[in-house]
Amino acid sequence: MTAAFTPAAGLGNPHLQTLLPRFIRRKPLFTPHTQRLETPDGDFLDIAWTDVPSNHQEVNKTHCHSPRQPIMILFHGLEGSFNSPYANGLLHAAMQQGWLGVMMHFRGCSGEMNRQARSYHSGETSDARFFIQWIRQQFPDSPLFAVGVSLGGNMLVNYLAEHGDDSELCAAQVISPPLDLGACAERIEQGFSKVYKQYLLSSMKKNISKKMNLLPDALPLDQSGINAISTLRQFDDLVTAPLHGYQDASDYYQRCSGLQRLHQVTVPLRIIHAKDDPFMTHDVIPSQPLPAHIDYHLSPNGGHVGFLTGSWHKPTFWLETTVPAWFAPFAAVNTQPSHSTSE
Repeated sequence: MTAAFTPAAGLGNPHLQTLLPRFIRRKPLFTPHTQRLETPDGDFLDIAWTDVPSNHQEVNKTHCHSPRQPIMILFHGLEGSFNSPYANGLLHAAMQQGWLGVMMHFRGCSGEMNRQARSYHSGETSDARFFIQWIRQQFPDSPLFAVGVSLGGNMLVNYLAEHGDDSELCAAQVISPPLDLGACAERIEQGFSKVYKQYLLSSMKKNISKKMNLLPDALPLDQSGINAISTLRQFDDLVTAPLHGYQDASDYYQRCSGLQRLHQVTVPLRIIHAKDDPFMTHDVIPSQPLPAHIDYHLSPNGGHVGFLTGSWHKPTFWLETTVPAWFAPFAAVNTQPSHSTSE
C-alpha cells in the first residue's frame, strides 16, 4: 500500500508545487548512458539509460537462477527531456531499487532536431511501440514497467489501449496525464496558467522554426504563420494536426484523448492526478467506474507533476517514493528465478 500525498507545509499552492521542482533540482541527479536508435522511417530516437545496458544483459545471461532485473521505461512530457527534474528523478529512483531505468526522448526533444517532418504528440504511439519491442529483444526475460508523465502519460494510455495484452508491459503508471486534450488546451489559457502556456508555446515555436530551416518544403506554414500562433490550440490546428494526419485540432483532441480509451487497457495501471493541477480541469477525471486493475489516485493537492512533500526547508519528491513502491509487488511476482532444464 503506497502512502497518500501530503504537501509540504507552506507549499500547498498548486503553482508552487508545479514550479519549485525546477528551482530545487537545477542539475540532473546522475549522468546517463546515452544511445541513439535508428527508426524504420529513417529518423532516430535518443535514449537515456541509468547504466550501461550490456552490464545487465551479461548478469541475466550468467545468472540464470537469479531474479530477472526489472526495467522501468519513462516517457516524458511536452517539451521535456532527461534534464526535466521529474525525469532524471524518477530514473534515479528506479536505479535505487536496483532496477535498470531508461527514457526515450520524443523526436526533437534530446537537443538535436529530428530528420523527418513528423514529430511527436499525445496520441503518437508508434515510436513507443518500436522502442518497447526493441527493449524486449535486448532483455527477453526482464519484466518491463512504464511511466508516462503529462503528455507522455496520455500517450502511454493510448499505447496500452491499442496493444492490450500484447503491450510487453507488466504494469504502468501515468502522472498528471491530460486525458481530455481539448479541455486542457482551454484550461491553460486561463489565469496564471497562461505563464505555462507561454513557456511551452515559445519552446514549440522555436523548435518548429528550426524544423522549417531543415525541411522548408515539408511544413504546412511559413515563419510568419508560426510567429502569429498565440495558443496551443492554434499550434495544434496549424502544425500538429496537418503534420500527423488529423483534420484539425478538434479532430486530434477527439481521437487522441486517453480518457475514452481507459476501458481498453488490460494491464495494471495507476493514474495519478491532482485536483488543483493548473493544466487540467475536472474533465480529465474519469466519471465512469473503472475496472479493478486501474488504480485511480486523485490527490487534492500536488499541482502539475509537482507532488512536493516533506518540509519547506527540505522538500522531497513524493513521486520518487510512490512510483517504485507501487511497482514493487509486480516486480516481486515477475522476477522469479528462471529454471534451467539442464543442471
